[in-house]
Amino acid sequence: MSQLGDKISAKCDGINYEKIDRMETFNQFVKKKNTFLFGITITFLTFYILLPVLAFTPVLQQKAVGSITWVWVYSLALFIMTIILCTLYVKMASKFDKAAAAVLQEYEKAGA
Repeated sequence: MSQLGDKISAKCDGINYEKIDRMETFNQFVKKKNTFLFGITITFLTFYILLPVLAFTPVLQQKAVGSITWVWVYSLALFIMTIILCTLYVKMASKFDKAAAAVLQEYEKAGA
C-alpha cells in the first residue's frame, strides 16, 4: 500500500462512527440528502414508467404538430428531464460535499 493509502487507512481507523451518527448536524444532512435523492428518483421513475403506459392509449396517439404524435413529444421531454435532473444533482452534490465536510469538521472539533 502507498504512503497515502496508509495515511487514509490510519485516519479512517480512528473514526467513531457511532458518535457521528448521534450528531444532530449529521442527521439533518442525511435527511436533507435523502429527501432530495428520493424526490428526484420518484419524479424520474414516475415520468419514465408513464411513457409505456400512455404510449398505447389514445391520449398520446393524437397528433401534436404535423405527423408528430404526443408520444414523440413526451419522449423528447424525458430526455430533457433527464438532463435537467442530472444538472440539478451535480449542483446539489457540491453542496452536499460541503455539508459533509462541515459535519466532519464539527466531529473533529468535538475532540474526536
